[in-house]
Amino acid sequence: MEKSSGVAYLLWFLGCFGIHGLYRFYCGKWITGLIWLFTCGLFFIGWIVDIFLIPYMVDRANTLHISDLNNMKVKTD
Repeated sequence: MEKSSGVAYLLWFLGCFGIHGLYRFYCGKWITGLIWLFTCGLFFIGWIVDIFLIPYMVDRANTLHISDLNNMKVKTD
């Protein structure tokens, strides 16, 4: 399933309510998602910087997903 920047930004916005890092989990970045969750988005600095990085993270997640699908297709053929 392809990731959406809109959903990622919505999850980023939840950080205003104390739930940081969900957008990183959504983009497949589990380790930094945990770090953001437990440190309030690296003490809010990383959380603010991420507003500019979300499009890159979503594109990267989509690229990796397409690559994985292609690899699975090659193995089954």
